[in-house]
Amino acid sequence: MTDVWNRIRGALAGAGDPGADTPDPSLGVAGMLGRVGPALLASSRAVNEVEVTLRKLARRYGRTDLRIFVLPTLILIEDDSSQRGRTAVFSADQGALRLDQAGEIEHIVRIAMDEATPPDDVVQAVDRVIAGRPRFGAVLTLIGHVLLTIGFGLVLNPTLTALPVYLVLGVVVGLIVMFGTRASTLALLLPVLTAFLAALLISVLVRPLVHDDVLRLVAPSLVTFLPGLTLTIAAVELTSGQIMAGASRLVYGIARLGLLAFGLYAGMSVAGEPHASASAGDQLGAWAPWAGIALVSLGYYLYSSAPRGSLLWILYALVIAYSAQLLGNLLLGAQLSGLVGAVIAVPMIYLAGRLRGAPSTAIMLTCSYWLLVPGAMGFIGVSEAASGAAGATATILQTFGSLIAIAVGMMIGGAVSRDVGAIATGLKKERATRGAGAE
Repeated sequence: MTDVWNRIRGALAGAGDPGADTPDPSLGVAGMLGRVGPALLASSRAVNEVEVTLRKLARRYGRTDLRIFVLPTLILIEDDSSQRGRTAVFSADQGALRLDQAGEIEHIVRIAMDEATPPDDVVQAVDRVIAGRPRFGAVLTLIGHVLLTIGFGLVLNPTLTALPVYLVLGVVVGLIVMFGTRASTLALLLPVLTAFLAALLISVLVRPLVHDDVLRLVAPSLVTFLPGLTLTIAAVELTSGQIMAGASRLVYGIARLGLLAFGLYAGMSVAGEPHASASAGDQLGAWAPWAGIALVSLGYYLYSSAPRGSLLWILYALVIAYSAQLLGNLLLGAQLSGLVGAVIAVPMIYLAGRLRGAPSTAIMLTCSYWLLVPGAMGFIGVSEAASGAAGATATILQTFGSLIAIAVGMMIGGAVSRDVGAIATGLKKERATRGAGAE
């Protein structure tokens, strides 16, 4: 059985992407930046953040003459001091990194910033992280996807009969993702095919027995396809003045939503149920979202191979994000709840990242963004628009309003965290200077 599994995995890997090109070692610092940049983008970082990080690295290595331009799929580095005076172009089409990889990349960048590690060593370290295998095998990864599906379903406060549906769809979609994403050709059509099969399965076999909205039943199982995080990063880039990056990422996210909605509507149409049903039974209650958050944290830990000892910290980030969002809902309403959630969650996560034993802030932030972003809300809105349901336009507008609110909150929270960190660093230096003068 193991040999068969290895052969299937090898065949699928052979049909996948050939991998990123290795930067020319002769480029030195420029080559290092061209390798670090794509890794940071693959860690779900906005282009303005990546650009700032690369420029800081260039200054640390004494290369303030380098001009760096970052796009979601491309990094350009102009080196006028080179004898050839050329512009180096680096592809940034690396797939999204796991949580453990994102944390290690951030650690590599931090060490390089502190110790000015030789550029070749930094490139080799990044390559090792990218090529690293996940800590958990296929079975635990699948269990993680199932827990994510059930957890996000509970956050929607479903009916009791919806839980077995989430379990089955979590297994089915998890298997499709694990096998389908290994083949680059199939991966392009995977969102449409998966949404089609899920909707067909729900409409034909489950909907007559489970009295809940079809969209609410399907959306949690498609959590790995939902572009909520992409749309939020796009909003951050647009509000930061990164027009090209934000616009292109926004179009990509909308296109992904459109593909999912098309697959869903096609599946419901084939099953003879073109319209989403709004009827639902008794919901589980106020405890369901909190239980869902606990399952989501464990699901992320397994599915994305989070580092050892990070489970409680992931749970902390999710609880903070959800609690702050609830507070925002009470103060400002549902549309602006993400603003308060991001303003509170981002500084609290950065503060926790300073504690001993805490994982990389990139890990906690990525998980909290997944809980804050209204990806499922946008998916439901687009799907309702495709099926002609009433109120779809209002749902879509609310989604984009929420995205902007979250982006503004993230910017405010990040600015507060940086300012507080700078003040704390200044106070430490001042104390050290006074102590040295007293001696």
